[in-house]
Amino acid sequence: MEIDTSNVVFAFLLTLGAGLSTTIGAAIGVLGKGRSVKTLSVGLGFSAGVMIYVSLMELLPEGIASLVDEYGEVTGNWAGLAAFFGGILVIAVIDKLVPTAVNPHEPKSIDQPPKRHALMRTGVLTALALALHNFPEGFATFIAALQEPQIAIAVAVAIAIHNIPEGLAVSIPIYQATGSRAKGFWLAAVSGLAEPAGAIIGYLILMPFISDTLFGVVFAAIAGIMVFISLDELLPAAHEFGEHHLTIYGLIAGMAVMAVSLVLFL
Repeated sequence: MEIDTSNVVFAFLLTLGAGLSTTIGAAIGVLGKGRSVKTLSVGLGFSAGVMIYVSLMELLPEGIASLVDEYGEVTGNWAGLAAFFGGILVIAVIDKLVPTAVNPHEPKSIDQPPKRHALMRTGVLTALALALHNFPEGFATFIAALQEPQIAIAVAVAIAIHNIPEGLAVSIPIYQATGSRAKGFWLAAVSGLAEPAGAIIGYLILMPFISDTLFGVVFAAIAGIMVFISLDELLPAAHEFGEHHLTIYGLIAGMAVMAVSLVLFL
């Protein structure tokens, strides 16, 4: 399959923007204690709504359709389902391998850091854990942008929103341990570069194999990854930050905005 160079540049810039959104959380973390947890709760719910809707209504059907075209109705559907749940399995294993105490996707790691003497170690480990989680997300956004730029923009925005508390998770313990706002901010910013790194490394490895079949498998797998992130990370974190109803309102709003935006571009 022929890949347009301009599409590659667009996909990379989109992924880079999503990754660097950790700087927003980093800035909040080092510039004082004032932040609206209700706004963050609605934002995380909104992000989950976008991810769930685009995964189940666009990415998974798109992936299955591509595989059906290649392998027929029965085999294509089975392959699509296998890729979907395979994506869930991959991100679940990654999530399991990261200790809860330093997992940036666990709500309690954001606002309840361990004892002061361990803050520096916690901040560094959290940055590494964040990078480990963001790597496949970056590749997912990049591949989506190569195939369906409209969908990729929505996915990138959703990822950017949920990267904000990850920036908080890194910057707060580093800042409190060292007293340096600059160190807290820049370590969080650098950890966000795992997104574009995942995009570039994944692309370079898979470039010789890019085909309609690969796109079908990757799209279905991306859908699984996004659904898992939403259910296991975004919604619990949103509920932890604010009220249950605010999270649900954000979730529904995210689905509605995504649905309308997709219809408008038909």
